[in-house]
Amino acid sequence: MEIFRKAAIVRLRSHNDKYLIADDDQESVHQDRRGTTKNTRWTVEIVPGSNVIRLQSCYGKYLTATNIHFLLGATGEKVLQTLPEKLDSSAEWEPISDDGIHVRFKSRYGQYLRANKGLPPWRNSITHDIPSRTVTQDWILWTIDVLQIRVIKDDAESTHTSSTFSRTESGDSITVSLPLKSEGRLIYYEIGDDSGKRNSDTVQKSLIFHGNELTELKKKLEEETGIEDLTVCSINPLNEKLCPLQLHLPPNNATMHIIVVPSSSSLDIDKGC
Repeated sequence: MEIFRKAAIVRLRSHNDKYLIADDDQESVHQDRRGTTKNTRWTVEIVPGSNVIRLQSCYGKYLTATNIHFLLGATGEKVLQTLPEKLDSSAEWEPISDDGIHVRFKSRYGQYLRANKGLPPWRNSITHDIPSRTVTQDWILWTIDVLQIRVIKDDAESTHTSSTFSRTESGDSITVSLPLKSEGRLIYYEIGDDSGKRNSDTVQKSLIFHGNELTELKKKLEEETGIEDLTVCSINPLNEKLCPLQLHLPPNNATMHIIVVPSSSSLDIDKGC
């Protein structure tokens, strides 16, 4: 709870290394690897005289635990953005930290904010639930990135901040904006067809990758695509043939454009790779 007493705006990063996102429909939420958009920013409100907080999205709506089932016949209930006429405990979350690193958010129902994984419709969804299996225990753990801190005016004189920080003053506190952490490498990817060729109908997707090794990237792409054994390829711009990546990723976190194909595919490989 202590981190939230000083945090004005935060990002919540799930066990999937994805951020809690307020959707543009101003109602639903999900998780995504892109951490630099405004939709990842949640304003912290501390409920006076309590150990619970509210989290307000960039649209001015509150992260709310509902009693609506996410899927009929399955555990887990929907988490939405809402703006009720009168705030109640459904928009309140109790932060609980056991290890000083990760935080669990307990709803008024005694359940926890959960970042789901797996096949659609579970993939990237957010519910509140009580983990019933060991494999899902980590799904309710969140890492907090503090984007702005709140400093009480009485302490402001003794608070040292870097000149790169921005400060805005309002009411009884000063808000200090912190620079964002490195967001890793931006990767655009498409999924090739069964013959290992580019599919013109495939929608290009993207992710932020924080690792440095090709094996790490393959594992992350397998999680994203559901393809258990895949090959990561670059594209020769001259003939658009595929070049399987062998050892290293480009240096300096350079943006990548790749094609993902099953390893069993008959690749149309550029002989000059």
